[in-house]
Amino acid sequence: MPRVITGKYRGAVLFAPKGDNTRPTTDKVKEALFSMIQMRVPDSNVLDLFSGTGQIGIEAVSRGAESAVMVDKAGSAISIINRNLEKIRAEKDPAFRVIKGSAAMALEKLGQEGKKFDIIFMDPPYKIAHSAAVEAADLINRYNLLAEGGVFIVEHSSEEPFVTNVINLKFNRSCSYGLTMLTFFE
Repeated sequence: MPRVITGKYRGAVLFAPKGDNTRPTTDKVKEALFSMIQMRVPDSNVLDLFSGTGQIGIEAVSRGAESAVMVDKAGSAISIINRNLEKIRAEKDPAFRVIKGSAAMALEKLGQEGKKFDIIFMDPPYKIAHSAAVEAADLINRYNLLAEGGVFIVEHSSEEPFVTNVINLKFNRSCSYGLTMLTFFE
């Protein structure tokens, strides 16, 4: 079960869907991620694509982010995200926004609204991570969704091909955590 590591929701154990359709980011990877971006999180606007349980957005707001938009196309994931917001008593907190739909649809919608994000995180199914990242980067650029100095982070498998030079953003670095990779773009 995912849990909130630190901040105002620290220690909250979050719900996760049963079965293999959602693979929540492990606590080890989540701790490493937030360790790397900790200086970016306070007062940031965060977009969590393929949100699953909502744990990345919840963790970010727990650590001082101004807002988190959590996106997933699966109805079961949206239900879990909403249950997790209820569990931390934040279901009516304007810091959180939940969007049911594909990552592409959400990026277009947010772009048309003129939104900008300091941190965009995506954790798609590993088999489609590369193609999803390519599509997302194109939409991020088209709609200028990444704020000045912002970062786009993709969680993907270290065993699946992931070519960074075809992604339409500046590659920064990749970090490996066993079978999981975090790749950063600016």
